[in-house]
This record gives sequence, C-alpha cells and structure tokens, in this order.
Amino acid sequence: MASKPSIPKGTRDFSPAEVAKRQYIIQIIKTNFEKFGFQPIETPSFENSDTLMGKYGEEGDRLIFKILNSGDYLAKADTTLLENRDSLKLTSSISEKALRYDLTVPFARYVVQHQNDIEFPFKRYQIQPVWRADRPQKGRFREFYQCDADVVGSTSLWQEVELVQLYDGVFSDLGLEGVTIKINNRKILSGIAEVIGAKDKLIDFTVALDKLDKIGEDGVKKEMLEKGISETAIEKVQPLFNFTGTITEKIEKLATLLASSEEGLKGVEELKFICENVANLGMQKSILDLDVTLARGLNYYTGAIFEVAPPASVSMGSIGGGGRYDDLTGIFGLKNMSGVGISFGLDRIYLVVEELNLFPETVKVTTKALFINYGNAEAFYAMKAIAELRKAGIKVELYPDNAKVGKQFNHADKRNIPFAVIAGETEMNNKQFALKNLATGEQVLLDFEALKKALL
Repeated sequence: MASKPSIPKGTRDFSPAEVAKRQYIIQIIKTNFEKFGFQPIETPSFENSDTLMGKYGEEGDRLIFKILNSGDYLAKADTTLLENRDSLKLTSSISEKALRYDLTVPFARYVVQHQNDIEFPFKRYQIQPVWRADRPQKGRFREFYQCDADVVGSTSLWQEVELVQLYDGVFSDLGLEGVTIKINNRKILSGIAEVIGAKDKLIDFTVALDKLDKIGEDGVKKEMLEKGISETAIEKVQPLFNFTGTITEKIEKLATLLASSEEGLKGVEELKFICENVANLGMQKSILDLDVTLARGLNYYTGAIFEVAPPASVSMGSIGGGGRYDDLTGIFGLKNMSGVGISFGLDRIYLVVEELNLFPETVKVTTKALFINYGNAEAFYAMKAIAELRKAGIKVELYPDNAKVGKQFNHADKRNIPFAVIAGETEMNNKQFALKNLATGEQVLLDFEALKKALL
C-alpha cells in the first residue's frame, strides 16, 4: 500500500472555508492600504542570493532558504570545501538564488532597479508569501504571507504617524480591540549603547535586549555577557528592564538618561513628535505604547521601530512590525533615499481573529443556493436561471449529476449552502421555482424575479 503523501513541516493546505477567511482579512488590509494612497507591486518569489544575504543580521541569514543551482550544482564547487564539509563557504558556489525572507529588501531592490520610472515619494503595498527556515511552532511557519506598506523618498515623520493610523484602521475594521502598537527608535538604542560604553557592541546589545519578553531579564544579561558586554555596562542599562509610566513620562526619563548622547536625544525628539501627534489625532480601538526594549534585530532600521501585539486575551507573538530604514537602498547603490514601512502578519492575524470568533457569518457562505438536478431538461431550465442570477452577482450552482435527491440535499448541507432551488417538471411548466431554506425547512414557490430578489 502506497504511503500517504504529506507536506513539509511549517507549511499548510488551506480549505475553501479557510481561504475565504484569509481573503476577508486581505481585502480589509488592501482596502486600507489603498485608502492611505499605497499602490500595489509584486516581486519574484526568489532573488539572487547576494540581494538577500547580509541584510538581516547573522540570525536572519541562517533562516534564508537557499536554492540549489540547476543541473549539476556540484560542478563548480570547491573540492577542498567539499572534502572539509565546510557548508557555510560551500553554499555560495552551489546556490546563487534564495527564496525571499521578507518583502522589504526585495522592495529596496525594486526601487533601485526602477528608480527612473518611479515618482517619489513612492508609496507601495505588497501582499505575497515569504519563506523562513525557522523552527515551526504555533503562529510561526516556514511559508507565510506578509502584507507590507512602505514609503520611500520622504524623511517626514508624518509618515510614521500615518502608519500608526493605518495599523489602527485595519485592526479596527477587523473588530480587534486592545491591539498594542509598540514603538521605539533605533537612535535611542544607539544612544543607550553610547552612554553605557558599549557603542561597538550595538547589534549584540539590541539583539539581546529585543529578547527580553522571551528569555527574561536574566537571560538577556547572560547573552550580553556572552557577547562581550561588560557587567558595568549592563548595570547602567538596568533601568530599562523596568521602564514604566505613561508615554510622556517615559520620554522624559529617556531625555534624562540620554542627555550626553546627541543621537539618542534626536531619537527622543522623533518619538515625541510621533507619539504626541498620534495622541492628538486620536485612535479608534488600538493602543500606542513606548517600549524601550523593542529592538527588532535587523540591521537596516535607523529610526522609528514598530511591533504590534495582539489583545492580551490571546497568547500569540507579534502580528505586525516595521520601522524606518534610511540606509536600506544605499546597500544597492542608491544613496539618500529614506524609507519607512510596516508589515501585517496575515497568518497570525487569522489565528487571533479565529480565536476571538470575530469572522462575520457572511464570510463562511460561499454558494448561496444549490439547484437540484432532476435530469437534462430540468438542468437546462435551471442553467438559464443560474446564468441570469450570476449576472446579478448571486453565487449559485447546479448539482452536476442527476443523483438521488437526498444525496443532493446532503451535499448542500455538508457545504453549508443555505438554500436549495427545486425546479422539476411541475415548476418548469408553471415557469416557477421552489426555494427551500435548508435551515428551517420552509419552502416557497416563486417566479424568477421573486427568486432573484430572495437570493440577493
């Protein structure tokens, strides 16, 4: 007996009901993107390896899926590296392409490649899958969709203000209350590293600090020590582990802590502008919070950093994130091109909305009515009506086979189709249709116009 086929860990099949729910979320995100003036683009699922490698830090590089070269991929491999099994150095000679890790770096490549055709500032959105060789767990997959919105060609902090509003707009339309949009600034982190005497360890410092909610204070301190950050420096950073108060109070504390750092104070001013304007403009259902431990261990953020946490009642990691990346296009040769963007984690948002039972009942409905098949003559009569109903935007279909009526009704029931349309010889002769509500059992005789009105 043949073994049952399977799919790779960290990937999933989606049923029609699941796809309908995902499309519901995507449509809300897309509608808000376009409401804010973002335009859609698409990029290839894989890029040249040198486009992706070195852009996400050491941890990110290890999670990039590499694609073996076509044909005899070992033909150009260094025999010494093969014999020594030096996989890290060998990879570049046997793999020239890789699956995209996110949508931001491919977007930066797109901007540089098409810079002469783009009108700046350029606001783009992109909804496509990405791949990460991560360890699968709840809410963490190896293949998943990202929904990104970015602006390049503007240094204005009003863009950050609008991105907070965009987050709030999407989550409010999804019915999610209590979503927390966390904000920080890389300049503040650089300033802290400077004042504690660990400026040369900025990346190690921020990567460790970013794990505070996962491994706790002791875990962060241990990792910092392992990365060569002194105990004296860690003592100076102690206040960050219990940084409480309102946003205004936190900003005042940061201004005091960073008084000797010009870069740090600039980050404080940027945060103050964004937070004050968001507060004055107001938010619908989300909460803005300043989280000074938020670091996001990616090399390209230079200003504001965002991370979105679901409502406290749901046990789930971040459902969105982003920030400003002034230097990103510079790595591809285009200097002085400021950018800022955010991403929505579709898969995690789906799990949150599902857990909170926030999907509308209408999302579950696919076909509105199933026409029962009584034979070729009756099927033709039904198909003429079906064609007109579809022109009116009504989702209807004919059961394809002249099977037992009970089997056809059972099919409708299993697919959660709410209505059945019966058009046998009697109904045909009277130019009528019997519409049956499959939930209540109620059945009425209608002419075509009345049928259309009932199904609209």
